[in-house]
Amino acid sequence: MRTIPLVAQREIEANIAVALINRYAAAMGRPQAIAIARETIQSLAESAGRHMAAAMGSHSLADLAQVVREVWAREDALDVVFIDAPRDRLAFDVHRCRYAELYDRLGMRDMGIHLSCCRDAAFARGFNPAIQMERTRTIMEGAPSCDFRFTLMPAP
Repeated sequence: MRTIPLVAQREIEANIAVALINRYAAAMGRPQAIAIARETIQSLAESAGRHMAAAMGSHSLADLAQVVREVWAREDALDVVFIDAPRDRLAFDVHRCRYAELYDRLGMRDMGIHLSCCRDAAFARGFNPAIQMERTRTIMEGAPSCDFRFTLMPAP
Protein backbone atom coordinates (compact mmCIF):
# COMPACT_ATOMS: atom_id res chain seq x y z
CA MET A 1 0.00 0.00 0.00
CA ARG A 2 0.96 3.68 0.19
CA THR A 3 3.92 4.91 2.15
CA ILE A 4 2.54 8.45 2.58
CA PRO A 5 -0.98 8.96 3.94
CA LEU A 6 -3.44 10.06 1.28
CA VAL A 7 -4.37 13.24 3.16
CA ALA A 8 -0.67 14.28 3.18
CA GLN A 9 -0.43 13.53 -0.54
CA ARG A 10 -3.49 15.72 -1.18
CA GLU A 11 -1.83 18.61 0.67
CA ILE A 12 1.27 18.36 -1.51
CA GLU A 13 -0.86 18.21 -4.67
CA ALA A 14 -3.25 21.00 -3.66
CA ASN A 15 -0.74 23.83 -3.68
CA ILE A 16 0.54 22.91 -7.12
CA ALA A 17 -2.89 22.16 -8.57
CA VAL A 18 -4.50 25.38 -7.37
CA ALA A 19 -1.57 27.46 -8.64
CA LEU A 20 -1.92 25.81 -12.07
CA ILE A 21 -5.70 26.16 -12.12
CA ASN A 22 -5.44 29.85 -11.23
CA ARG A 23 -2.85 30.43 -13.94
CA TYR A 24 -4.93 28.62 -16.56
CA ALA A 25 -8.05 30.45 -15.35
CA ALA A 26 -6.37 33.75 -16.18
CA ALA A 27 -5.84 32.53 -19.75
CA MET A 28 -9.07 30.64 -20.45
CA GLY A 29 -11.53 31.44 -17.69
CA ARG A 30 -12.11 29.76 -14.33
CA PRO A 31 -14.94 27.38 -15.37
CA GLN A 32 -12.90 25.92 -18.24
CA ALA A 33 -9.73 25.66 -16.14
CA ILE A 34 -11.61 23.83 -13.36
CA ALA A 35 -13.32 21.53 -15.89
CA ILE A 36 -9.97 20.54 -17.39
CA ALA A 37 -8.46 20.00 -13.94
CA ARG A 38 -11.43 17.82 -12.88
CA GLU A 39 -11.17 15.71 -16.03
CA THR A 40 -7.47 15.20 -15.42
CA ILE A 41 -7.92 14.41 -11.73
CA GLN A 42 -10.74 11.96 -12.47
CA SER A 43 -8.63 10.23 -15.12
CA LEU A 44 -5.81 9.85 -12.59
CA ALA A 45 -8.27 8.51 -9.99
CA GLU A 46 -9.70 5.98 -12.43
CA SER A 47 -6.19 4.78 -13.23
CA ALA A 48 -5.41 4.57 -9.50
CA GLY A 49 -8.54 2.43 -9.05
CA ARG A 50 -7.39 0.02 -11.77
CA HIS A 51 -3.93 -0.21 -10.22
CA MET A 52 -5.34 -0.78 -6.74
CA ALA A 53 -7.62 -3.59 -7.97
CA ALA A 54 -4.69 -5.20 -9.79
CA ALA A 55 -2.48 -4.94 -6.70
CA MET A 56 -5.20 -6.50 -4.55
CA GLY A 57 -5.91 -9.20 -7.10
CA SER A 58 -9.62 -8.63 -6.66
CA HIS A 59 -12.18 -5.85 -7.12
CA SER A 60 -15.26 -6.68 -5.09
CA LEU A 61 -17.19 -4.24 -2.93
CA ALA A 62 -15.60 -5.90 0.12
CA ASP A 63 -12.22 -5.05 -1.39
CA LEU A 64 -13.36 -1.46 -1.95
CA ALA A 65 -14.43 -1.29 1.71
CA GLN A 66 -10.91 -2.40 2.62
CA VAL A 67 -9.49 0.46 0.49
CA VAL A 68 -11.77 2.91 2.28
CA ARG A 69 -10.58 1.68 5.68
CA GLU A 70 -6.88 1.26 4.91
CA VAL A 71 -6.17 3.99 2.34
CA TRP A 72 -8.85 6.70 2.26
CA ALA A 73 -9.31 6.78 6.06
CA ARG A 74 -5.69 6.06 7.00
CA GLU A 75 -4.44 7.93 10.09
CA ASP A 76 -8.00 9.05 10.93
CA ALA A 77 -8.38 11.03 7.69
CA LEU A 78 -12.07 10.06 7.70
CA ASP A 79 -14.50 9.15 10.47
CA VAL A 80 -16.40 6.43 8.60
CA VAL A 81 -19.58 4.68 9.75
CA PHE A 82 -20.43 1.65 7.62
CA ILE A 83 -24.16 1.13 7.24
CA ASP A 84 -24.44 -2.11 5.36
CA ALA A 85 -22.34 -4.24 3.11
CA PRO A 86 -24.31 -6.99 1.41
CA ARG A 87 -22.59 -8.57 -1.58
CA ASP A 88 -24.03 -6.09 -4.12
CA ARG A 89 -23.90 -2.86 -2.02
CA LEU A 90 -21.53 -0.85 0.10
CA ALA A 91 -22.93 2.06 2.10
CA PHE A 92 -21.19 4.31 4.55
CA ASP A 93 -21.31 7.85 5.87
CA VAL A 94 -18.36 10.07 6.66
CA HIS A 95 -18.87 12.26 9.74
CA ARG A 96 -15.44 13.90 9.88
CA CYS A 97 -13.25 14.65 6.89
CA ARG A 98 -9.66 15.74 7.38
CA TYR A 99 -9.52 16.40 3.64
CA ALA A 100 -12.10 19.19 4.10
CA GLU A 101 -10.18 20.41 7.14
CA LEU A 102 -7.00 20.44 5.05
CA TYR A 103 -8.53 22.61 2.33
CA ASP A 104 -9.95 24.92 5.03
CA ARG A 105 -6.51 25.29 6.59
CA LEU A 106 -4.98 26.01 3.18
CA GLY A 107 -7.67 28.62 2.46
CA MET A 108 -8.97 26.70 -0.54
CA ARG A 109 -12.11 24.94 0.70
CA ASP A 110 -13.93 25.88 -2.51
CA MET A 111 -11.41 23.82 -4.48
CA GLY A 112 -11.70 20.67 -2.34
CA ILE A 113 -14.69 19.34 -4.25
CA HIS A 114 -12.66 19.61 -7.47
CA LEU A 115 -9.38 18.31 -6.07
CA SER A 116 -10.58 15.47 -3.81
CA CYS A 117 -14.29 14.67 -3.84
CA CYS A 118 -14.48 14.37 -7.62
CA ARG A 119 -12.06 11.44 -7.46
CA ASP A 120 -14.30 9.00 -5.60
CA ALA A 121 -16.68 7.82 -8.34
CA ALA A 122 -13.84 7.72 -10.88
CA PHE A 123 -11.70 5.62 -8.53
CA ALA A 124 -14.60 3.18 -8.02
CA ARG A 125 -15.17 2.98 -11.79
CA GLY A 126 -11.50 2.15 -12.33
CA PHE A 127 -11.51 -0.31 -9.43
CA ASN A 128 -14.43 -2.18 -10.99
CA PRO A 129 -16.38 -0.82 -13.98
CA ALA A 130 -19.52 -2.56 -12.64
CA ILE A 131 -19.49 -0.42 -9.48
CA GLN A 132 -21.61 2.72 -9.52
CA MET A 133 -21.36 5.37 -6.83
CA GLU A 134 -24.04 7.76 -5.66
CA ARG A 135 -23.48 10.58 -3.21
CA THR A 136 -25.98 13.32 -2.44
CA ARG A 137 -23.98 15.44 0.02
CA THR A 138 -20.44 16.20 1.12
CA ILE A 139 -18.84 17.82 4.14
CA MET A 140 -16.66 19.71 1.65
CA GLU A 141 -19.80 21.49 0.40
CA GLY A 142 -21.09 22.23 3.89
CA ALA A 143 -23.19 19.17 4.73
CA PRO A 144 -22.82 17.59 8.18
CA SER A 145 -21.75 14.29 6.56
CA CYS A 146 -20.99 12.62 3.25
CA ASP A 147 -23.15 9.72 2.09
CA PHE A 148 -21.36 7.12 -0.02
CA ARG A 149 -23.49 4.48 -1.73
CA PHE A 150 -21.85 1.97 -4.03
CA THR A 151 -23.81 -0.60 -6.01
CA LEU A 152 -22.47 -3.54 -7.96
CA MET A 153 -24.46 -3.53 -11.16
CA PRO A 154 -25.50 -6.89 -12.62
CA ALA A 155 -23.69 -8.07 -15.74
CA PRO A 156 -25.64 -7.36 -18.94
